Parts: sequence; structure tokens; C-alpha cells
Amino acid sequence: MERERGRCGRVREGEGEEEERRLWSEKVMMAQQVSSSPFLKPFYLKTPLSVSSPLRQRRHTLPASEFRNLTPQDAISVFEIEREAFISVSGECPLTLDEVLSFLGQCPELSMGWFEGGQLVAFIIGSGWDKDRLAQEALTLHMPDSPTVHIHVLSVHRHCRQQGKGSILLWRYLQYLRCLPGLRRALLICEEFLVPFYEKSGFKEKGPSAISVGALCFREMEYMLGGLAYARRNSGC
Repeated sequence: MERERGRCGRVREGEGEEEERRLWSEKVMMAQQVSSSPFLKPFYLKTPLSVSSPLRQRRHTLPASEFRNLTPQDAISVFEIEREAFISVSGECPLTLDEVLSFLGQCPELSMGWFEGGQLVAFIIGSGWDKDRLAQEALTLHMPDSPTVHIHVLSVHRHCRQQGKGSILLWRYLQYLRCLPGLRRALLICEEFLVPFYEKSGFKEKGPSAISVGALCFREMEYMLGGLAYARRNSGC
């Protein structure tokens, strides 16, 4: 009885080994068929050696550099950069936070922000104007469907200054305005020491501005938007 029982056990073990060999042969044949198909190629799931942090993954998903119109959601970042840039120099901000929110709500298409890694590093805010020269009320008004853009402010984050970002952003913005229908020119006011900066970008001085803020006096600058937008910036500019 024991010998018969042992024999039956060996037979079953042999049958099990034979079944395993048959299943293995079928898997090998299936793999060969998949490999030979031009439409079904085998692939392998690779387990990463290390799992990166969520912050690192986020950095990889954000564009390295992006230019886009600003929205009211960007207002806090805009105002923080503006306040740091202007309060220390002139003691006055071109726009209050409420005015930033107002312009980004009324005419976001006349703004542009430069983002690096998802962070705002420089921006321009503009609005519409319908007269030949800028007047005091131009500081707070937006005139829809106007042929003139009033550039209120151009500002660069303190960690990104002295890198040419201001002139690059201004060039991008002016080329963008050329693509908007109905716009013929851009106007801005600046202090006298900034006149050469804007002249390098193609602005022409129109003379003293009628606008004053406290004890500050300004020069008015004009840029004509005639012609086509350039496909790329001339590196010699």
C-alpha cells in the first residue's frame, strides 16, 4: 500500500512538471508571435530607482519660460513686484492693487507677464486710451476699442534685474500689440533718466507730460505700431 501510494505521488509529480513545461512552451510561443508583429511590440515596465519629491515633479511639468496675458489671479504677484521696485526709488507705485485688479479684469489682453518655472519675473500692464496725449485721468481709465495703448507699468522682479529682461519683455509686448487689430500706437510716461532706455526700444519723445504724481514730473514717449510683427528679436537690439 505504501509503495503504491508512493508511486502515485511520483506520477502526480511527473504530471505536474509536464504541465509546467507545456505552459512555459505556450508562453514562449506567444512572446515570439508578439515580437514578430509590426503592430504589437513587447514593452517592459521599469520601476524607478528613486521617487522624486512632488516639488521636483512639479518643476518638470512647468514650462521653463512662458509669456502670457495676466489675469486677476496674478494681481498679488504683480503688486508685490511693483511695490518693491517703485517704492524704494520714487516712493510711489504706478498702480494700486485695486487698479491692478481693475485693469486685469477690464483689459487683460493689454497685459503681458513673463513666467519662469511658474513664477512671475516681469510684467507689463496697459489699457486703452483715445486721445492724442495722455492726461491725468489716463492713470485710472480704460477706454475700450481705442487705437492707443497706454503702458502703465513695466517692472522686473528684484532677483532678475540687470539681465536684460525688461527690454526683452518690452520688445515681446510691442510685437504682440502689432498683432492686435485696430491698435496704432503705444504711449507711456517715464522719468527723464529712463528716456534713453525707451528710445533704444523704438520710442520717440513727445515732450513733457501733463501728468504729475506728487513732486514727480514725466516725459511722454510714443511708439508707432505700424508694420508687421517680427518673427524673432534682432540680437543686435
